[in-house]
Amino acid sequence: MSIANLLTLNVNEHTEKKANLTYLSWAWAWAEALKADPKASFKVEMFGDKCFMDINGTAMVWVTVTMFDKPMTCQLPVMDHRNKAIVNPDAFQVNTAIMRCMTKALSLHGLGLYIYNGDDLPSFIEPESTIEPDTMTDLFKAIEQATTQDELKLAYKIAYSACDGDKGWQIKVIAAKDKAKAKL
Repeated sequence: MSIANLLTLNVNEHTEKKANLTYLSWAWAWAEALKADPKASFKVEMFGDKCFMDINGTAMVWVTVTMFDKPMTCQLPVMDHRNKAIVNPDAFQVNTAIMRCMTKALSLHGLGLYIYNGDDLPSFIEPESTIEPDTMTDLFKAIEQATTQDELKLAYKIAYSACDGDKGWQIKVIAAKDKAKAKL
């Protein structure tokens, strides 16, 4: 699985509505992350001996998720059910914010990203393409047969340009590049 696949994954069956917000199950999201990248990891950023930054009596947590060898960091205030910062939060409230923040950081890698945009479904699912598959065949072969990073970069650049803005083909080209890169 790649970032392109995560961007198009419909996560709606694993969400919960609270007030006017949609929450993705952190446990399910983390399981999907590990399926996509078995080397995935997350790190709660520390501030001295605390796992949160004290901001005038409230707390902000930071979590870094690394997938596909790329770290992405998000921050999130410790909030109540009205999405207001909690003064002097307890351990449970801090832990809840950390897991929500981890899920938010996962979205930067594509998983459930559309939720943060307020969409009901991934907007990356495009209508029928106007590009003929036969025109892309040789370009995909060039990506698959690349034996060096430079060859892969060139083949990817040419194939991506040939997509002419077609999101469906762009996602396929990115996936092919990620697969070829893993073999190098």
